[in-house]
Amino acid sequence: MFQSKLFYKAKKEFPKDEESINAKYLIRAGFIEKLSSGVYEFLPLGFRVLEKITDLVRKEMLSLNAQELLLPALHPKENWLATQRWEKFDALFKLKSRTGSEYALGPTHEEIIFPLVKEMISSYKDLPLALFQIQTKFRDELRAKAGLLRGREFLMKDLYSFHKTNEEVEKFKEKVDRAYLRIFKVLGLKVYKTFASGGTFSKYSTEFQVPTEFGEDEILICSNCKVAWNKEIKSDRICNFCKEILTDHKAIEVGNTFNLGDSFSKSFDLKFKDKDGKEKYVFAGCYGLGISRLMGAIVEVFHDDRGIIWPEKVAPFTFHILILKKKVNLSEVESIVKIIEKLKKDYLLDERNISFGQKLVESDLIGIPYRLVLSERLKNMIEFKERKSEKVKLLKISELFKFLKEKLKIK
Repeated sequence: MFQSKLFYKAKKEFPKDEESINAKYLIRAGFIEKLSSGVYEFLPLGFRVLEKITDLVRKEMLSLNAQELLLPALHPKENWLATQRWEKFDALFKLKSRTGSEYALGPTHEEIIFPLVKEMISSYKDLPLALFQIQTKFRDELRAKAGLLRGREFLMKDLYSFHKTNEEVEKFKEKVDRAYLRIFKVLGLKVYKTFASGGTFSKYSTEFQVPTEFGEDEILICSNCKVAWNKEIKSDRICNFCKEILTDHKAIEVGNTFNLGDSFSKSFDLKFKDKDGKEKYVFAGCYGLGISRLMGAIVEVFHDDRGIIWPEKVAPFTFHILILKKKVNLSEVESIVKIIEKLKKDYLLDERNISFGQKLVESDLIGIPYRLVLSERLKNMIEFKERKSEKVKLLKISELFKFLKEKLKIK
């Protein structure tokens, strides 16, 4: 990708109307633009990051034998009346059509997926069943001031599972928990499984919290057991497992897993016949992960005073090639590009006719993991630098392929 053709605009200053780190850096670097409070446009750089996070999440959901679908964002009022949440869900966007029909913009999809599943299953042989989607959600947030962390419109992965017993829900929930932890490990995020209020069918639900001074949630962490509790449900500061004193931390919630029991099944009369032909209510679980929220959390954690520092797996590009020469040697550039393509990695090539200083500043701001520089002062050498490091290494083009292959641990 040529940077001169990229649809973006890096800004010299942070936006004045943003409070959060993630919005400040993402807007300034040209990843997103603010349309209104809590509503953002994802430009090509930002969309590439969203797509890579989505691919990573989708891979893990498919590994659980979950099937992907896409449900409507426009929900009939009747479905929400069935669960008695039309008035109780305080962040619900409500609409009325020209014919008088009333709808909600979906903040979550229990009201849609349960009646759908009712049409498809009848026997114990149809269970277990797991369905997920990656879709835009809407919530009428009163305070949308945290950038991608608390939006009125956001991208989310929601997974629902359906089972014969509550015990089966708990076992599947454990599998989802492990899948979430694998995702966060790939991203290099330090995430704590956090006990939160559970409801009728389980003592706790699980939140996945990223400790950061910029977080909105408050959690209590056990440094010994490496687990945490949401501050709202913990009456003391003693670990339930080892009796250590818990410490306060601010954090960002990036995912959750929840046992729904049979509550929504009762609302929609979702039943199955067991081996004896007896009708029983289906037990279910729901498992959410914020895709755009996770993008914001990554920036909150991985940045410095110069810009963003993207984890390699979700960076918009793996390599940033900077030409700091007045006279470009096309054969050199072509050789570098061929090496990167041979490694099956993507790149952004800055061939623009602007000052070298501006190129370097924007490179740090955008935060692509690896930078390759062609410069007059380097003569026939190439400068390699990781965004997260201050160290610089000089290489010949003939050495580049082997070096990068080892660096990226490509077999």
